[in-house]
Amino acid sequence: MKDYIEERAVEIANYIIENRVTVRQAARQFGVSKSTVHKDVTDRLLQINPSLARMTRSVLDVNKSERHIRGGLATREKYRHRNGL
Repeated sequence: MKDYIEERAVEIANYIIENRVTVRQAARQFGVSKSTVHKDVTDRLLQINPSLARMTRSVLDVNKSERHIRGGLATREKYRHRNGL
């Protein structure tokens, strides 16, 4: 694996852990696709730094368990904005 990919994976993982952000937010911050972020922090990071991968996975698991709530809030805001409320 190329060095810059390993560095990116570690940087993204640290960013996710420190800021408790979603994969989409991390992808936006680093200018890569969410698929790249996901592959970096799940597959590649396991080979580079397994303990960092576990910490990142715990944040992603929390995000996954809360995503239905965020989606509902986003939909509510969308219709509030659309209806002028």
